[in-house]
Amino acid sequence: MKTFGRVLTAMITSFNEDGSVNIENTVAIAEHLLNHGSDGLVVCGTTGENPTISRESKIALFKAIAKACGDKGTIIANVGSNDTKGSVDFVKEVSAIPGIDGLLVVVPYYNKPNQQGQYLHFKSIAEATTLPIMVYNVPGRVGTGIFPATLARLHKEYPHICAIKEASGNLMIASEIKRLMPGDDFMVYSGDDGLTLPILSVGGTGVISVVSHVAGQDMNDMIAAFEEGNNKKATQLHQKLAEIIKAMFITTNPIPVKYAARKLGLPAGIFNLPMCEPSQEEAAYIDKALAEYLQ
Repeated sequence: MKTFGRVLTAMITSFNEDGSVNIENTVAIAEHLLNHGSDGLVVCGTTGENPTISRESKIALFKAIAKACGDKGTIIANVGSNDTKGSVDFVKEVSAIPGIDGLLVVVPYYNKPNQQGQYLHFKSIAEATTLPIMVYNVPGRVGTGIFPATLARLHKEYPHICAIKEASGNLMIASEIKRLMPGDDFMVYSGDDGLTLPILSVGGTGVISVVSHVAGQDMNDMIAAFEEGNNKKATQLHQKLAEIIKAMFITTNPIPVKYAARKLGLPAGIFNLPMCEPSQEEAAYIDKALAEYLQ
């Protein structure tokens, strides 16, 4: 199976002063990322401040980025929510957009469904689309997580549920997923930049990255080196990336990366509350790490 690519950037969204989406600036950021190490993009994810964007604006942004960038990289639309019926309706609408290559669907947050509820949620979504589906497992934001056995059950019944963004922080979960689904038809993407290399070592495919806004080529080169069996180079790049990764998560994502993107001259725009500017201490830490990385 063709992968989505090594490095998919969970991209920021540019907002105008009134909080509306600046589509032109966001498309410019998307093009920049695809020219600097990203094989694809996740649009309107958590890093893109998805909770503050209206359904209509998401659709407009998906269409604009797919049209401008669909021939340059993989375009993954984030469509999940904690309302199954609402998610299904949105999935149907987004699936009709030309140039969308796949869908990111989070484990339902806040209402904390059990494994059967999660199975039924993803089953309903899978039956609403033929596009490839990437499950997003992020217990720290959701409050619960999908078990590898549930994921394997879903993949067996719906083969287009074919990937996971694994952000539990538990390497054994990624390892168990690949034990249950060892073939190339199921892809495990690290949802934590700093765990990319360890996840590759247990059968992972790549990363859904935040730090790739700043260090996309190094991240891509690290994965390529691992694939080529050059573990020494992969480890060196992992160590090179360590401090900038730490800086990008010094406070809640996407605060550091959006601040850093502005420093790089990208038209990142404002934050939409409840996201806000970093503190003076946090900004100083990010500035230092960025300067040292770019030397």
